[in-house]
Amino acid sequence: MSAHGVGIKEVAKEAGVSVGTVSNVINRPDSVSERTRARVLSTIERLGYVRSESARQLRGGHSRIVGLLVLDMANPFFVDVAGGAERAAREAGLGVMVCNSAQSAREEADYLGLFTEQRVRGVLVTPADTTGRNLESFRRHGIPFVHVDREVPSAEGCSVSVDDIEGGALAARHLLDQGHRALAYVSGPMHLAQCRDRRTGALTALREEGVAEAALRHVEVERLDVASGRDAGARLLGMSPRPTAAFCANDLLALGVLQALYAAGVSVPGEVALVGYDDIEFAAAAAVPLTSVRRPAFRMGRTAAELLIEETGEAADAHRHRRIVLRPELVVRGSSLVRGQRAAASSVRTSTARSISASVL
Repeated sequence: MSAHGVGIKEVAKEAGVSVGTVSNVINRPDSVSERTRARVLSTIERLGYVRSESARQLRGGHSRIVGLLVLDMANPFFVDVAGGAERAAREAGLGVMVCNSAQSAREEADYLGLFTEQRVRGVLVTPADTTGRNLESFRRHGIPFVHVDREVPSAEGCSVSVDDIEGGALAARHLLDQGHRALAYVSGPMHLAQCRDRRTGALTALREEGVAEAALRHVEVERLDVASGRDAGARLLGMSPRPTAAFCANDLLALGVLQALYAAGVSVPGEVALVGYDDIEFAAAAAVPLTSVRRPAFRMGRTAAELLIEETGEAADAHRHRRIVLRPELVVRGSSLVRGQRAAASSVRTSTARSISASVL
């Protein structure tokens, strides 16, 4: 008999005990005598029996799997988010099923359907569907979920996000402090709240400095990846007059812009200063180390998972939805500094007083 075909009945028959005794050995071993327990365990090992976790979950009504649905697993930022979620889940004896919506509302709906079919314990989700219809439909199944990298009113559930308006302001203020008055903002699709908020923050910084909003030219691309960054870089090169600084909505875009400028022989930061967003590992290792707005990705994933575990655990009755907003931090490197400041900039970190700690709103 193949191991795949071995069930609890076969184990019981081979060991000469009842099905209930085998179940007790697996789930309540202390209730079975040592001699019987040893015989059953020996039979299980010999036959290669593996209990069906899915069947156990259906009987108990509680899964040990948490779903994680992110926008783009090709982005190291979301890899770090997943790492934080996985760490918290593992400490709670749970596993994480990671899925990638690829910024597609349709794929998001498909994965939410899969999570429903699998009856997962709960879901951590960075929404791709800006209408909210996917999550509204998912909500009817009664599976708890936490928004990750998206701020929502606590009445709609828990959320863990970063203050992206402040992050955009940090980036723009830094470039303004370097003397730039002709800036570009390179963003992904503006239906994404993160892209909109970072631009809002940059415009806020311009207004605070008395600089006209028209000084920030907007370059929108379809995706938040390196290839789209190269396309944006080509568009920047074609502008007249050319901006002297660019703030990108994430580091992958910034690295693509950097490649395009480098290929065209344009000096960074000599001719065009550059600031990214997320502070992924590759930012510091770029040909010109990249100034970036750091978001605590690992902490975000871990915090979101902890909220979900609390909501679905033994203390669920005491759970209250929370909206947690983490603060960004500007990490200054050589891609944005004037010549006299570059030598001291390899690991300089600056932030406003508001960008140091996390807050629960």
